[in-house]
Amino acid sequence: MRILHTADWHFGKTLEGRDRVPEQWKFVEELAAICDEEAVDLVLMAGDVYQTVNPSAEAEEMFYHALHRLAAGGRRGVVIIAGNHDHADRIRAPRWLADSLGIVLVGLPKDEIRPTEERPDAVWRPWGGVGAVELAVPSCPHKARVAAVPYPSESRLGEVLSDSLEEREMRRSYSQRLADWFADLARHFRPDTVNLLASHVYVAGGIESDSEIQIQVGGAYAVDPSAFPASAQYVALGHLHRPQEMAGPGGVPIRYAGSPIAYSFSEAGQQKSVTFVEAEPGERARWREIPLASGRPLVRWRASSLAEVHAWLGEGRDADAWIDLEVRVDTEMGLRDIQDLRGAAPHIVHIRPVLPMQEAAESLDVQTSRSVSPEALFRRYFEEKVGVPPDDALVELFLELVRDVDVDEAEGSTGPAEEGEGVGA
Repeated sequence: MRILHTADWHFGKTLEGRDRVPEQWKFVEELAAICDEEAVDLVLMAGDVYQTVNPSAEAEEMFYHALHRLAAGGRRGVVIIAGNHDHADRIRAPRWLADSLGIVLVGLPKDEIRPTEERPDAVWRPWGGVGAVELAVPSCPHKARVAAVPYPSESRLGEVLSDSLEEREMRRSYSQRLADWFADLARHFRPDTVNLLASHVYVAGGIESDSEIQIQVGGAYAVDPSAFPASAQYVALGHLHRPQEMAGPGGVPIRYAGSPIAYSFSEAGQQKSVTFVEAEPGERARWREIPLASGRPLVRWRASSLAEVHAWLGEGRDADAWIDLEVRVDTEMGLRDIQDLRGAAPHIVHIRPVLPMQEAAESLDVQTSRSVSPEALFRRYFEEKVGVPPDDALVELFLELVRDVDVDEAEGSTGPAEEGEGVGA
């Protein structure tokens, strides 16, 4: 079975007020073209269709057009789950129309997916249940069983997952509940089907970017990689915008497809992609990335003067990119200077003038931070990120990790590296 994994479309999202809709429309067409070129049997969309729970009419139109293009008249399977940005009811609202095209729309983790009648030369569902479905696709001799778990917050699960407010216990309870939920869904997997799991969660250890809204408080909503069932042949995840793979139990591939477009400058330089998966019953899935070209690149410029900026603009440098500009100036930039620059280059999103005095102050801040203890830095960082001070147990755990790293570095510097260690190991 040939599967395409995508996620985090965020239709309607802007970049500091800059319209991204044309790029999103291009992505829909590029995605449909990839499905045709790769003869894809099944598309898994792992959540965050929209940027907000109340999307614009144009964002909804893009979604329905994407469904129309991907389903290929009911000949290709499509499974879409809600993410933390999506309103669960809005995602599943068109299911009465989608069912006739073999499209599965799942808003809540406990949604029941109905089976459908067998149809010649079209996608149909031989079996369905709470959070799981079997799909028969005319282009593939194998059937797929998909465990579909939309963003599983306490409110969307309809459960209180921990009696404790202590972060470590909250995380343990949440991760264990999802492990139990995944294991229960995995009971429906069969040796003669392609067994897949799709969810929208934050897996502990994943690399985040600035354009994601945190779905964990501290680490409370983080899921341990060991929570996923080893009987799944592939786990398709959404939420993190950087494409990445996590280590799963028994070697099962656990993968974030990433967003199709760079939505913040923390994603500058990333190659956006979708993930193409091939799987047969009883065998580990194989995957590869397919790069995308529909989104405009995000680029950081660091200029030594305004004259250099205007020279780059005159050369047409990064003309098709969104630009984050930091420029050194001798005096404060006036409003007229900024307006002239924006008029000449509307694709410059941020303009940050840096005065010599600021550079000196920033250098002093760096030197000062080096003299502050790791404990004080950690307490400051945690409170800025989470909004509350860390408890003493969490601080002690952090300090233990720091001590372990110091010991490892000290031991590693006493002699030559062991065979197989070192750069590239």
